[in-house]
Amino acid sequence: MGHGNAAPDAQGKRAIPRTVWMLGLVSLFMDLSSELIHSLLPIFLVSGLGASMLAVGVIEGVAEASALIVKVFSGAISDWLGRRKGLLLAGYGLAALSKPLFPLAHSVGTVFAARFVDRIGKGIRGAPRDALVADVTPPEIRGAAFGLRQSMDTVGAVLGPGLAVVLMLVFTDIRHVLWFAVAPGIVAMALLFWGVREARSDRGEARPFRSPIRWNAARGFGAAYWRVVAIGAVFTLARFSEAFLILRGQDMGLSAAWAPAVLIVMSLFFMLSAYPAGWLSDRVPRTAVLAVGLVLLVLADLALAATGGGAWALLAGSALWGLHMGFSQGILSAMVADTTPKDMKGTAFGVFNLASGVCMLLASVLAGWLWQDWGASATFLAGAALAAVALLGLGMPVWRLKKAG
Repeated sequence: MGHGNAAPDAQGKRAIPRTVWMLGLVSLFMDLSSELIHSLLPIFLVSGLGASMLAVGVIEGVAEASALIVKVFSGAISDWLGRRKGLLLAGYGLAALSKPLFPLAHSVGTVFAARFVDRIGKGIRGAPRDALVADVTPPEIRGAAFGLRQSMDTVGAVLGPGLAVVLMLVFTDIRHVLWFAVAPGIVAMALLFWGVREARSDRGEARPFRSPIRWNAARGFGAAYWRVVAIGAVFTLARFSEAFLILRGQDMGLSAAWAPAVLIVMSLFFMLSAYPAGWLSDRVPRTAVLAVGLVLLVLADLALAATGGGAWALLAGSALWGLHMGFSQGILSAMVADTTPKDMKGTAFGVFNLASGVCMLLASVLAGWLWQDWGASATFLAGAALAAVALLGLGMPVWRLKKAG
């Protein structure tokens, strides 16, 4: 793929391509829509529909894992087609269509179905979107490009819960508020359809289809890539669904209207740190930046596990959680891009997310079980322990990752 829209700026440096900016705007509006719903959904499930903590863990784990696992196939298909935008339209469109199902739900099963459809849409679009960012971005600014897209995505993650708080204070009825998520999803689709361009293909012949579930398709990946996959999997095992942050806020005394503020704090710090962390990872070993992210996750879990810290512990834990996201999500994507061949990046992101998806399911179910049987503190202490294990694993020989282009 070419980097035709990554023209040098006035100082002769590579500018971040227009396509990356447009993908960031699409992510912003879709995340605004999704996070408006997700910031209220755990409370809606527990208080409105009578779901147990274990049920919340299962719903969140299955939904998020499904999104990650579907990326396996969407990434491979996008490599085969040599085109990303069609899959992006399908994925974002499915997510937009799922939004009205949430306010219409009157059972846990309906919410589960809506959440599942929404996350399948996320899975379809995720790997092709990351691969498109890699396609259009020169390697020397790749960390910054992934960080920028992640930061813009996180702007939506700040605005969504913020809008949820305002609307809950006005309407008080969660169902009424959930309807407001429909419009931003439509805006995201319009921006994607008219604003995002494909990268130019360097070759015109048909690409062979490399099935990600056949090992012969993965032989093009080197040891450095598989070490990144292992790091990402253990990292995800230590990081369960943010739904438990919202429930922790309510558990510590926040009302249903103000519980989304936990996600506002988390997403704000995520937004502010993602681009600087990506920029830094272009100048120092990416694993060093990722190690900072793991330390921040340990500190976040310890703060959220504290029983006597009150509002300050909740705010500190949420802020540290957001910082850990900023120092990990875009960095892991850049590491995958660094260590894989040019024509297999979609498949690479898909396989990476397969491993992460399995761990996300395990982590969220475990978190729900621990909370239900042992209390909230046990959930976050277990997360801290797993993050510490991941940090120790990062000290293995991964500091010199050979870039594959």
